[in-house]
Amino acid sequence: MRLKQRIAEKSRDIHGTAPVTLAFLGDSVTQGCFECLLNPETGRMATDYDIKNGYHEKLKQMIQTVFPDVPINLINAGISGDTAQGGLARLERDVLCYHPDFCVVCFGLNDCGQHEEGLAGYGQALDQIFARLTAAGVETVFMTPNMMATHVNRHMHPQLAEPAARIIGNQQRYLEPYLALARQMARKNAVPVCDCYAKWRQLHEAGADVSGLLANHLNHPTRQMHWLFAASLFEMIFFEE
Repeated sequence: MRLKQRIAEKSRDIHGTAPVTLAFLGDSVTQGCFECLLNPETGRMATDYDIKNGYHEKLKQMIQTVFPDVPINLINAGISGDTAQGGLARLERDVLCYHPDFCVVCFGLNDCGQHEEGLAGYGQALDQIFARLTAAGVETVFMTPNMMATHVNRHMHPQLAEPAARIIGNQQRYLEPYLALARQMARKNAVPVCDCYAKWRQLHEAGADVSGLLANHLNHPTRQMHWLFAASLFEMIFFEE
């Protein structure tokens, strides 16, 4: 990948080479959302934000372990609750204006909540995101997201029961058709796919409790599972031809 070459060039010539900038366009997982906790003052559930434990930060750590002399600039363009259409609408403001070398796009968890009616719009938005990033000279990867809850976890707060039922239904019926279309749009635009969803599916089929690997027992991976995203991206950047 071109990013590997950019990092190597910066390491060889730190004075004469521009900084390396990575952008990440996505939803709450990209933003750095984890547990849903009860706020005792309001009696409502609130999201715990821990951006430093997001997969992008872990990827940065991995790169700088190998290239400690290379500064890595991160653009975290994740917004909780967002969709591919929202990402397209803010692409210029949140990503393109920074002229990144590399951009990871990850949408699908919220999009699939629109069921069959939203499928075409999801594909069209990704198609335009990929086309615009490519036209701007930004090396782009589509990263498939994690699996969502497959059952109600026994540790889940009762207030999350209703959204849990909705999310479990989306996982069972809609998420995989959405990701199939995303892979199709990536192929159309010659954008490589870092297929983390396939790895989550393999873990599930091996007997892993996917719901137990979600910090909020709904759709946010634990801090430890963010390493899976980071390691998968690291392998793609440095070891895949």
